[in-house]
Order: sequence, then C-alpha cells, then structure tokens
Amino acid sequence: MRVILNWGPVAFLGALVCAAPMVVGVWFAFRPNERLLGLMRPLTLAATFAAVSNTTLALVNTLVWISRREGEVPITIISIQLAETLAVPFISFGCLTAAWLAVAVGMRKQL
Repeated sequence: MRVILNWGPVAFLGALVCAAPMVVGVWFAFRPNERLLGLMRPLTLAATFAAVSNTTLALVNTLVWISRREGEVPITIISIQLAETLAVPFISFGCLTAAWLAVAVGMRKQL
C-alpha cells in the first residue's frame, strides 16, 4: 500500500486507464453484447500502452534520482526503487487479467 502512496499523478492516471477494461469486462460478464466486446480491444491496447509508458517513466525517474545522488548509492536503495517501478505494471496487467477473465465468463453466457 505504501508504494501506491508514492505514485505521482501520471501513475494514478495510468492506473485509472488500466481499470477501465476491468470495469467494462465485468459489465460484459453481466450483460454480454457486441458493443461492449468491441470496446474491449481498444481499451486493452490503451491499458497496455499506459502500463508500458508508466513503467518507462518510473525507470527514467529512478535513473535520474540515482544520477543526482552524491557518492555511491547502496544497492538496497536501488532495489527499493526498482521494486516500486514494477508495482505499476503488476497492478495494470492484473487489472487486464481480471478484465479478460470477466469477458470469458460473459462469452460463456452468450453461448
């Protein structure tokens, strides 16, 4: 939870973009129709691009932070920074997984 509190506005926006397919997927599971299924593909692409760009931004910020430090940077601090960087794609792709599992449930109902 502490990792999420350290996120900036771009990371929060990316998380919202990644939550959108999950909401539509759950909606599709309860009321399957072609319109919602057609919406899943562009939402999934947007969420994937948001996850990749947020991860890249976090890596850039980590490298800039390391470059501005005086002296040696302990490996524990670097590992903490990289762990926080990897929280963004973990949450993003977890939302996408839940979204497509919900779509699978909705497809089963449609048959």
